[in-house]
Amino acid sequence: TTREPSNLDSSATIESMEDNPDEGCHIYRYGSYSDGISVVEGILGVNIIQMMNVQMTESQAENSLVDFVVTCQGSLPTDVCTVVSDPTCQVSKSVVCDPITIRDECLLTIRRAFEEPGTYCINITLRDDTSQALASALISVNGGEST
Repeated sequence: TTREPSNLDSSATIESMEDNPDEGCHIYRYGSYSDGISVVEGILGVNIIQMMNVQMTESQAENSLVDFVVTCQGSLPTDVCTVVSDPTCQVSKSVVCDPITIRDECLLTIRRAFEEPGTYCINITLRDDTSQALASALISVNGGEST
């Protein structure tokens, strides 16, 4: 079978298909093809370099606040998502995504609240239009203290 695509110059491109029951279907294409490729660096990696408990007044003591200091390499992210899960990282308890603006160096602090003491799996994802990178950590929150 021979067919000519309607959107291309018929003299330049001919596509031929052969159906052979013993060897399967083969497609042969003749002509010139071109396309443009854009290479982007993307976000190459994310690191949680510090987790700090945020000191609160007694009236705020119902939630434990933790600041996560995060760095990244490569292009600068435009969004950050934090997934808080059980200690096995299987059951998600909350997901929070926020847009961010980073101008020079990829160093940011992410503050998250924990309603009750316990051990949690934290996944922090930084992303932009073309890439994303993830860092994970286990955190133990114990009524105002975190490790």
